[in-house]
Amino acid sequence: MKLTQLDMTEYLHTILRSPVYEVAQITPLQKMQKTSLRFKNTILVKREDRQIVHSFKLRGAYAMISGLTKEQKMGGVITASAGNHAQGVALSANKLGIKSLIIMPISTSDIKVDAVRTLGSQVKLFGNNFDEAQDHAISLSHKEGYTFVPPFNHPAVIAGQGTLAMELLQQDAHLDRIFVPVGGGGLAAGVSVLIKQLMPQIKVIAVEAEDSACLKAALNVGYPIALSRVGLFAEGVAVKKIGDETFRLCQKYLDDIITVNNDNICSAMKDIFEDVRAIAEPAGALALAGMKKYIKKYNIRNEKLAHILSGANVNFHGLRYVSERCELGEQREALLAVIIPELQGSFLKFCQTLHGRFVTEFNYRYANSDYAYIFVGIRLTNGLHERCELINQLTFSGYKVIDLSDDEIAKLHVRYMVGGRPSKPIYERLFSFEFPESPGALLKFLKTLGTHWNISLFHYRNHGADHGRVLAAFEIGNNEQRFQKHLSELGYHFHDETKNPAFRFFLKGF
Repeated sequence: MKLTQLDMTEYLHTILRSPVYEVAQITPLQKMQKTSLRFKNTILVKREDRQIVHSFKLRGAYAMISGLTKEQKMGGVITASAGNHAQGVALSANKLGIKSLIIMPISTSDIKVDAVRTLGSQVKLFGNNFDEAQDHAISLSHKEGYTFVPPFNHPAVIAGQGTLAMELLQQDAHLDRIFVPVGGGGLAAGVSVLIKQLMPQIKVIAVEAEDSACLKAALNVGYPIALSRVGLFAEGVAVKKIGDETFRLCQKYLDDIITVNNDNICSAMKDIFEDVRAIAEPAGALALAGMKKYIKKYNIRNEKLAHILSGANVNFHGLRYVSERCELGEQREALLAVIIPELQGSFLKFCQTLHGRFVTEFNYRYANSDYAYIFVGIRLTNGLHERCELINQLTFSGYKVIDLSDDEIAKLHVRYMVGGRPSKPIYERLFSFEFPESPGALLKFLKTLGTHWNISLFHYRNHGADHGRVLAAFEIGNNEQRFQKHLSELGYHFHDETKNPAFRFFLKGF
């Protein structure tokens, strides 16, 4: 369906006349005292977690649904979502007395499904991912007369999200920059189109997760392009392709863009909690993560900066992953692999070499009579500079050191497996896998691969998110082609990790 494009003035009028406050709230713009002092800027957080559904998505959903014709409202509305948009549509339809159907991927957690049902919507689980759920929702809209409510790529939705920018200017018209999270681009488009008409001197900076940077990919080629895959940690922004209309506006009105990794996001979640006692979801802390990186990159000082805490529908069990990773995201911890002599007092001597630095983690198992291989975490106070200084210091003291602080396999798997090596030489290949958490997903994995090849190493850990990660090694022998065929049949994202330094250091056979 081709969308009707609005010009800049039409968007402004639509935003100013938006009926969203029939259901949405004007959310606070709050100063983050500790973070402001640390980064030598005035840092303000727009608390969209304070909406009834704990997300800004309510604005766009209500703006579109309330504007439907009488006939469309009688037919009901349908959408696909695994989280915030679903709740926004459900609450909006309930408020307006309209029936609604939400298609959610089968891997969606019970807490999210229950939240949508509580808001009065019917839920149908379909598909292994968002794209499959959305295709089914659009198909049902044609067959059964529902009106499809897109999560971002519609002028009414964009205008609804733009009401947030109007509030920002009313709350503080002296902002220098606004940092906006980007998934499908609806919020960034709505904010930028209003700001650039009323206060064009304010810079609007888009922030994307590195593993789902669909806007950056589109900007690089000049048009929306689908990513081959997206990361699932910040699921609220896990969008493969930016919308056509959102891209048109973002390309024209955004001032800059920056990307951040998962560790950066975890660090920002910790900052938000420590400063304003709010628990943001990963996508909700994305804008602050980008702001922090942007401040450091361009050495920004004495400015007034706002970021949008876009959502707080966090899976509680996922917080253990965040807790583990936030120190790394702030460059406050180094993870190192170190060889020390297998002698009495060696660990004491090693700790003395650290000159009082705090050891956060220590993993060791006897390997041979000559050397010990240790996995050690060390707290830092001066970020990357101190980490480099520490490695140089240890090397100068005669230790062989490998820096694992940026090694995902080390952080996700190897740190929990240190000490295990095969008792005999074997030829094995190591792979990492990522798949949606759903009943039978792990069983499917084992049935497809486990009955054909001997699994020589296996580590699975549920981090409380909607996706699982497996590290597995296989004795493949001379059946490389057949093995690759089965990997393709499995259908999960995978990567060959055989040459990973953490694996070779701690787990590989001699």
